[in-house]
Amino acid sequence: MSLRRDRLLYSQPVLPVVIAGRIPGYDKSVRGTVRLLISGVALLWWTTAASGQTVTVVRNVNLRPDPSSEYPSIRVLTPSEPPLTLLESSPESGYYHVRTSAGEEGYVWGRDVGVSVAPPAPGAPAAPIPAGPGIPGSPSMVGCGDSLWQHVYHPSRLLVQQDCLTVTGVIVDATAGQAHHQPDGVRHEADGDTHGWLQVDSQFVDLINPGNRSDEGGNLVFEIVCHYTVTQSDARPACEGFADHTSIPPPGTHVAITGTFVQEKNHKKWNEIHPVSRIEAR
Repeated sequence: MSLRRDRLLYSQPVLPVVIAGRIPGYDKSVRGTVRLLISGVALLWWTTAASGQTVTVVRNVNLRPDPSSEYPSIRVLTPSEPPLTLLESSPESGYYHVRTSAGEEGYVWGRDVGVSVAPPAPGAPAAPIPAGPGIPGSPSMVGCGDSLWQHVYHPSRLLVQQDCLTVTGVIVDATAGQAHHQPDGVRHEADGDTHGWLQVDSQFVDLINPGNRSDEGGNLVFEIVCHYTVTQSDARPACEGFADHTSIPPPGTHVAITGTFVQEKNHKKWNEIHPVSRIEAR
């Protein structure tokens, strides 16, 4: 090789080749960077999962600075409190991490609140709806924190998908095609429950399964327990000493229905809100 050519070759910029194992602190630095990236992705995932969900106070609950009753309450939240923003989609030690409309951040006991999916902004994708095999219902289920599961007839026939969910839509007359039309537009079941229909808003279409489409007119069933006189003998114990007096808006009313999201194990396995905790015209 000539001296001229040798100079030309070595005058070219040379990119350094770094061998990780030969540079002190390199491995530690890379591991730290990777951990930081993973933490950032996890934070983004949790923020995305929680976005679009709100928390409604169903009975008086303490807002605490940490997820434990050992810490003093920031203040007491009542059912008249405006909806809270859910900051993390999963509870910690039974507490949900929330922010109030006044900007206060803290934790509330999960049994005293209900988590709902808020309508998405125009053009935004619908919020995810809980799905899975569910767990058999029982009188001890949390529900929306109002003890209504103690009055559910044969609760194990229901598979609980989410303890407390608010769904919006329009009430549809569930008796229109039946021989005995009911003035309130809902079927009067022998166990004392209602069997109503809710034509859900677009962001809740994932709640509608094949059973709802084949046997319930494509509607979500909602059942208010112990609303009517019980005529079924084995259902009487569930309603003993309890009667519901919820006012049911007429068919055609746009409402928000809050209750436990379940799937029937019998019949065509349709989905329901059962038991219903409240119905509000919107």
